[in-house]
Amino acid sequence: MGSLILEAKNLYKSFGAVQALKNVSFEVAPAEIHCLVGENGSGKSTFVKTVAGVHPPDSGEIILNGNSYPKVNVREAIKEGIQVIYQDLSLFPSMTVAENIATNRMIAENRRFINWKEIREIAAKQLERIGVSLDLDEAVENLSVANRQLVAICRALSLDAKLIFMDEPTTALTKTEVDRLLNIVLDLKSKGISVVFISHKLDEVMEVADLVSIFRDGEKVGDFPSSEVNEKMLVYHMTGRKVEYPRYNRTYKDDTPVLEVKNLTSNGKYEDVSFTVRKGDILGLTGLLGAGRTELALTLFGLNPQDSGKIILEGKERKFTTPYQAIKSGISLVPENRQTQGCYMNKSITDNVAAPILDRMANGGGVLNVNKMKEHAEDTVKTLRVVTAGISTELQNLSGGNQQKVVLGKWIGTNPKVLILDSPTVGVDVGSKEEIYQHIQKFAAQGTAVILISDEIPEILANCNKLIVMKKGKVVGRLESDDLNVADVRDRIHALMDSN
Repeated sequence: MGSLILEAKNLYKSFGAVQALKNVSFEVAPAEIHCLVGENGSGKSTFVKTVAGVHPPDSGEIILNGNSYPKVNVREAIKEGIQVIYQDLSLFPSMTVAENIATNRMIAENRRFINWKEIREIAAKQLERIGVSLDLDEAVENLSVANRQLVAICRALSLDAKLIFMDEPTTALTKTEVDRLLNIVLDLKSKGISVVFISHKLDEVMEVADLVSIFRDGEKVGDFPSSEVNEKMLVYHMTGRKVEYPRYNRTYKDDTPVLEVKNLTSNGKYEDVSFTVRKGDILGLTGLLGAGRTELALTLFGLNPQDSGKIILEGKERKFTTPYQAIKSGISLVPENRQTQGCYMNKSITDNVAAPILDRMANGGGVLNVNKMKEHAEDTVKTLRVVTAGISTELQNLSGGNQQKVVLGKWIGTNPKVLILDSPTVGVDVGSKEEIYQHIQKFAAQGTAVILISDEIPEILANCNKLIVMKKGKVVGRLESDDLNVADVRDRIHALMDSN
């Protein structure tokens, strides 16, 4: 195997009173796929940024290719072949594929002038290394998330990467795209390049890992050969407890429809979609990216115009042109991207949960009642078990799972008749995911009609009592409660998504 590429020894790192890393040691050998797992707030991101030179450690030692760095900086880490592909990919959207892949190399080499022919040659060579063909002149903003991911990998390779950290690389990918990415990761290993794969999706971790390291509360719990552990063992070590996702069974007695969607069409986005949701239903909407699920949700929330069809809420036809109309009528939406669409990251928990119900938070003269806002925030934090120092905490200082709980609480606070959840656990760890599922199921059991949009089949099967499968804007399959309990249900769902 040769000498280690990375050897971190006894790293400590704190931010104010928060101890983010506690005596963490970590090794990566050449040609190794090393998976790093842990709940949100366990220290994974801080560790990666520390060994990559973004955050200097308070103490400890970082050894890269045999060279010791008490406090490595970013330039030194890159020189040693350390590359990080963050979850947002850090690409330049308006620049071409070739420019994104090769420009950083030009900068690293202190080039005074750009050689455009060489940029194309560098980019073409790196794409060839991973066996992928992309249009070098295409702007990155026009690419799918999966292809942007490939551009980021090629950029890392152009800088002679020996070790690539990939932070949640499969979050927005379809199953086919995930399989392609995992094959590329295995191919990188065969070429002598190591990968540290950070993911909440433990089934993917187990598929490619040589070694799995588990972090919890800023400490490394241990290193485990992938052949010696399974998903349940990983979850237990990550959380310190047994985590289960109980199946939801609708028990609500009233079968009166709350929401009826009839032949709904939004030109170019989806067409002829029909379904009914009753009190206590959790209707799943699944399908590959581009299926039209999110666009459908946006129509129901007044953010995407309908061109034909009907939306019937409690027996009355409605047509929503603004979110305000939808909210007042009893429809709420937890959007797919909590950070850019679902909350105010630089505002407090109090401000966030009060935002959609300011009229209820005001006194008779229209002035906001601060005490009422605080009381509502305290109730939300208690009900959803948000882990926080207090209700004045800004959301940017919460873990992903706790941010999502606040967003969920924000919309539950509107007392909706219909609650639409678009990918509610993306980037959320297994422990927080279990809690979010409990809240969703409890809310449905109390009589709310819930629509759950997800591309995670286990999530659908755990929470939904009926399911619609969409592809390219059309409904291609429907499964009722009994259908969701058959042994081959996952194969049936994938077959529907892959159908022509």
